[in-house]
Amino acid sequence: MGTIWQPALIDGQGPKYQSVVSSIRQGIEAGDLKPGDKLPPVRDLAWKLSITPGTVARAYTILTDEGILNAEVGRGTFVAPPHHTRVSDAPIEIDVVPHDAEEDGEQYNVSLFSPHLPCVGQDKLIRQLMVQVAEDPPSGVMHYPSRAGARPARRAVLRWLEGTPLGPLGDKDIVLCHGGQNAVLMVLQSILEGRRPTVLIEELAYPGFRRAAEMLRADVVPVAMDANGILPDAFEQAMRSHDAQVLCTSPEVHNPTGGFTPLARREEIARIARKYDVQILEDDCYRMGVNRAPSYRMLAPERGWYVSSIAKTVTPALRFGFAIAPEGKWSVLRRNAEHSFFGLATPMSDVAALLLMHPQIDTLTEETRRAFNIYVQSAVNILGGYDLSWREDVPFLWLRLPMGWRAGAFCQAAEAVGVQIRSAEEFVCRDARAPHAVRMAVNAGVSLGSFEAAITRLCQLLDNPPEQISV
Repeated sequence: MGTIWQPALIDGQGPKYQSVVSSIRQGIEAGDLKPGDKLPPVRDLAWKLSITPGTVARAYTILTDEGILNAEVGRGTFVAPPHHTRVSDAPIEIDVVPHDAEEDGEQYNVSLFSPHLPCVGQDKLIRQLMVQVAEDPPSGVMHYPSRAGARPARRAVLRWLEGTPLGPLGDKDIVLCHGGQNAVLMVLQSILEGRRPTVLIEELAYPGFRRAAEMLRADVVPVAMDANGILPDAFEQAMRSHDAQVLCTSPEVHNPTGGFTPLARREEIARIARKYDVQILEDDCYRMGVNRAPSYRMLAPERGWYVSSIAKTVTPALRFGFAIAPEGKWSVLRRNAEHSFFGLATPMSDVAALLLMHPQIDTLTEETRRAFNIYVQSAVNILGGYDLSWREDVPFLWLRLPMGWRAGAFCQAAEAVGVQIRSAEEFVCRDARAPHAVRMAVNAGVSLGSFEAAITRLCQLLDNPPEQISV
């Protein structure tokens, strides 16, 4: 089974997964499990102990979250080196997201609410860089953040964006933010004027656009769209009816449908934006591969704003994002960020700079993309008989529900069988009609078997709609 370690049979009271955790801890403390040793596959250990695979997976996840084990996609689970364990005598409370399993009649949940990245080695790298920064912080720890001190991080973003068609770009054009949502808010603060400005969004859109606009007391107007994004005629009609100041859009990876806006459509949108002098905010946080068309900042350099982050490609934990202003407007964006929070914490800026410049980062992001692809393909194989939109390099799927299901009722039924998903209602304006559809994010933080079990439960619901349609 990959190691000479033999676990004790599960006996006694208490949750079985805790007994597995204790058994592995005892094996490490006794020296039977050494750093680098491979643990038995989940199903093999479950068979030996006469428990469910989900119970073993839950135990492995607890120890992985603590840094005691390392889970490597496609290779297995290993005992981590000693410096990965937590050094503390105080008890540690761990918020565990239960995995798909049934133990003593209890069913555990799998959240497909937001994408969960796989650990492909970026966790080890981030820990190493944190230690490096802690021992010798390039920006120090006794000063306010400064633009000069953040220059290495901005230059690292430039390197990260190599190949992205953004037009002329220097590090001064980049403003660092606390993740993509913070970047959206910073851009809107830089654009909006007047007591009651208007923001245009796609009729199905990332909820963060709407929330940021509402925080700034702006009216939000949805614009009709099709599979290729915003309809130019609908955009122009909205501009005639509303004195909008900015259009928010996600042309590379539309959230929630996963759609893509082709070049011809983007050029028409840019032409209308010039005609009515409206700004364009492009959210590129979900793109994991190469661009398929030029950004709005390249197509309309005088009005194209761009935001992104590393949350969907490296980790969401660092809350590291950035915004890029149109040509000549970087000072407004920078001023808004500095007046709001002075700048990113210097240790975090230092870690991000080292991370994005590290020679392993491209390999790690490619491994992340490959792992997500495995999960996406698996979901497609299970749900392929239904009206599903998906892309190999996008960590979510869009499911149009069959006759007999409404989005709200389906989400409630899914939660009842231990699967959390997002209803289409979350992606529309408050008074708009939502399609009967749901978004399922890829949770690569659970085992592939647990993910497949969750998708299978959704498929069983789809195969058996309720006799009465919920209104």
